[in-house]
Amino acid sequence: MLRVITFPGVRCATSAYRLSSTFRGSENHRNRHSHSANSGRSAFDERKNARSTHNDRAVAPSKGSSETFETRRFNDHRNDSNRGEANLGSKLSTINWQTEDLVPFKKDIHVEHPELKAMPNDTCRKFLQSSNITIKGMAPIPKPMLKFEHAQLPDYIMRLFGNQGFDKPTAIQSIGWPIAMSGRDGVFIANTGSGKSLGFIVPMLLHIAAQPPLRTGDGPIALVLAPTRELVMQISKEASTFGRPGGVLNAAIYGGVSRNGQANSLRQGVEICIATPGRLLDLLESGTTNLKRVTYLVLDEADRMLDMGFEPQIRKICSQIRPDKQTTMYSASWSKEVSGIARDYCTEDPVLVTVGDNGGQLRANPDIEQLVTVVDSESDKRNAFKKWLEEIFTQNKHPRMIVFTDTKRGADNLCRELTYNQYTALSIHGDKQQRERDQILRDFRNGEIDILVATDVAARGLDIPNIDYVVNFDAPNNPESYVHRIGRCGRAGKKGVSMTFLARESDTSIMKDIAKIIENVGQQIPQELVESSRSTANNQLRQFMSRR
Repeated sequence: MLRVITFPGVRCATSAYRLSSTFRGSENHRNRHSHSANSGRSAFDERKNARSTHNDRAVAPSKGSSETFETRRFNDHRNDSNRGEANLGSKLSTINWQTEDLVPFKKDIHVEHPELKAMPNDTCRKFLQSSNITIKGMAPIPKPMLKFEHAQLPDYIMRLFGNQGFDKPTAIQSIGWPIAMSGRDGVFIANTGSGKSLGFIVPMLLHIAAQPPLRTGDGPIALVLAPTRELVMQISKEASTFGRPGGVLNAAIYGGVSRNGQANSLRQGVEICIATPGRLLDLLESGTTNLKRVTYLVLDEADRMLDMGFEPQIRKICSQIRPDKQTTMYSASWSKEVSGIARDYCTEDPVLVTVGDNGGQLRANPDIEQLVTVVDSESDKRNAFKKWLEEIFTQNKHPRMIVFTDTKRGADNLCRELTYNQYTALSIHGDKQQRERDQILRDFRNGEIDILVATDVAARGLDIPNIDYVVNFDAPNNPESYVHRIGRCGRAGKKGVSMTFLARESDTSIMKDIAKIIENVGQQIPQELVESSRSTANNQLRQFMSRR
């Protein structure tokens, strides 16, 4: 399989594969798909024909059980395939990279735009300061791209940006793109809804364009790992939007559905594999694909994957990837505990880029108005939620709302109660079949229902436009989960509102953290939260003194 991605303006790995604005392939390929200079067919048309010509390999059905898992809370467990989670990847063989005949590749594909070359360093510093961007890493750090034109993107991507109403890169894109295109390993932290997905998809597409095309039997060039099925599907959709017109295909690999269709996609050849760790290990063990061509690795919601216990699986996957790969990690939060682990996945010390950081404090999206109601007990919380909901639906007949609960049973119970009270609501969690979950999300996106009741399976990465409210009916277990939950609204520069219900009898441990997060974005902390936090601190001090 010989395929070439035609992105102009990107330096190639070797002169033999230098790209131009027209499609070029092998001699046999040109003979099969020859055309006159006046045929008017684009490079994209050629690549579509090339794929149909080369899809002549036998595709055998995969055997084995399917994987099922969801984002777990502290007291929930992920269900993987029918075999034990600890055994995933145990059948993978150790690769001696010294003896492997690896395809040469180019990491540094960054070509500085003339306007950036002429831009004074003082202008760059002012932009970084005004955008609240901090960078830690070895020099040189490339200048930020202030306009889409500075990235020298293909025309069709520029049109897509225009069609979607994007007028310039977001802060994380402006600095993340040139760093990634320079071949640097990096950790990129930015608010929810700040464009992190395109922050790694765009340089990933340019990286792929600069590499030799896939051959028969090759695995993907780029690999994206994500913690949940929903996030994998969302990234795949975005990668298809911006990659398919240029001939770059992707495969979404996740559990809960049959492996056969996913295995077929990998066998036919895709440039990008977007996967949850468990299902990918399952397919690697069965010999469906290999990762020897992967030169661009992305860990999306990296801290969450490591915090959830995916580290052994990620290490097994990385053992199958060439050690000189480029690695980038993206998230809205980053704990110190996982920083040391993250370094192990990188070839070099990664550049740490933080957008909107406030002295190292965990920071929420400032476009979200954070409201808190503190009550005495769990039963009081339910009554307060009911009263608040009536007020919201009086003001707005069809608000779009996600309500988070602590458990799957709690989500189903609350959903039944809402439906009984004439609200249009559905619940989503890991016990539901994938087909049902997909339908629920479609109904919510299309406005068929007003309220989506969810466990933390929906807290990370889901990008559903125009969500008005996020409600923490049950308090999150940690401040990172709080930030990611409320980050489902206020995306892409729009405003949103979060409402968190806290019971003094059960939620005191998270009160101080939420108060600090609200303070960090310059919003006023509700007085009842201040008083409850102070009371909790005093009680803890008295308990400590009584033990001495």
